Amino acid sequence: MNAAGRLSAYGAGLVLVFGGAFAVATVVAPDDAAAAWQASTAQEHGGTSAATDALRGLGLAQDGFALSPVAAPGEVDQQGEISFQILDDTGGPLTAFATSHDKDLHLIVVRSDGSQYRHVHPELDRSTGTWSLPWVWDAPGSYRVFADFVPGDEEGTKVTLSRTLEVSGPFTPAQSHELVTTHTVDGFQVSIAGDLIAGSTAELTISIARDGEPVTTLQPYLGAFGHLVALREGDLGYLHVHAEGSEPQPGDVAGPSITFATQAPTSGRYLLYLDFQVDGQVHTAQFVLDAAPGDGTSDQMNDMDSNEH
Repeated sequence: MNAAGRLSAYGAGLVLVFGGAFAVATVVAPDDAAAAWQASTAQEHGGTSAATDALRGLGLAQDGFALSPVAAPGEVDQQGEISFQILDDTGGPLTAFATSHDKDLHLIVVRSDGSQYRHVHPELDRSTGTWSLPWVWDAPGSYRVFADFVPGDEEGTKVTLSRTLEVSGPFTPAQSHELVTTHTVDGFQVSIAGDLIAGSTAELTISIARDGEPVTTLQPYLGAFGHLVALREGDLGYLHVHAEGSEPQPGDVAGPSITFATQAPTSGRYLLYLDFQVDGQVHTAQFVLDAAPGDGTSDQMNDMDSNEH
């Protein structure tokens, strides 16, 4: 079934699914306005643009799959769980997932200002198709939840869906992000080098040291020696890349540098989050880089900002 047919079937079955298959708890995400923005932007530019196609996670539906409402605690420090379903082209819960980067599903949660980043892996109840994980919010605000997965009956089709969640309480979001190329986290000094150019594949090299000494004991994590997520500032468009090189085997170590190949679809500012593992512990370093306009690429960042505001 093509994408249009899948989405049509999804719409027809949605009421039935939410009538009984999925119990929604304390906080339920509203429909993601990014989906409407994506459609309007495509229309303005005479169809779906290459830049829009290159980004995932801009809406709650992709390729006939959809992210159900997301249940989670409604307040900071409230014990609970986060839970959701992935809906297939019939409107029913998907229960077959292919392993991608050592997991059947990756859940990325980040506040709208780019802070409070988490990358976790919930458990699937195959009898109901519900993914869940114990959850406590550390800070109030508006959050984006990304579900990144490969459907089990699809040949390598990567799907990234997102919704927004509101956690009650006052907060002052960051209005902009300064460039960041070095970050100290848990005693590790992590730096990033390389230039992002819109529309071109770029190599980014990340180096890790501790107490001034290069770290050469990086352990495999999610099928690589490093795991990098990039979000475009403004709409949190999602890029997901891994370290270059062959997949490491258990017991392999590497360092002090990891090289990533990634492509920024438009110029503008990007928020990058690196997960790496040493001595069995996962650490997350954060960076902010600018992507320069590339030859022959259209700069859509101003269009994006005007639609957002």
